[in-house]
Amino acid sequence: MNQELLKKVEASSLRKEPLNFSVGDTVKVHVKVVEGDKERIQVFAGIVIGRRGTGVNESFTVRRISYGEGVERVFPVHSPRVDKVEVERYGAVRRAKLNYLRDRIGKAAMLVKEKDMRQRKKK
Repeated sequence: MNQELLKKVEASSLRKEPLNFSVGDTVKVHVKVVEGDKERIQVFAGIVIGRRGTGVNESFTVRRISYGEGVERVFPVHSPRVDKVEVERYGAVRRAKLNYLRDRIGKAAMLVKEKDMRQRKKK
């Protein structure tokens, strides 16, 4: 299939404003949840441990520790169910995927060095 044609078809499904966060950031993801005929916003907060895909297929994984158990959720970037993503803290990591956090327990599982925002604004 022609890639140009595929991009034009997918363009209608893409998010208008991009989500500005990267791997290692601590984020709050606001997700629309439908229960019966009611719709509400549910917040899932944690560390972004990876991003993958391009275009409509782009997604990111958020991990948090809940009651001593690690919980991960994968969110599609361009899904209408993802209302917004708030960045609480910018993380300074040197990896594209933070799979090593899965092996850590307690406070060490949430330990990602904080990025100095003065450096980030210069870019």
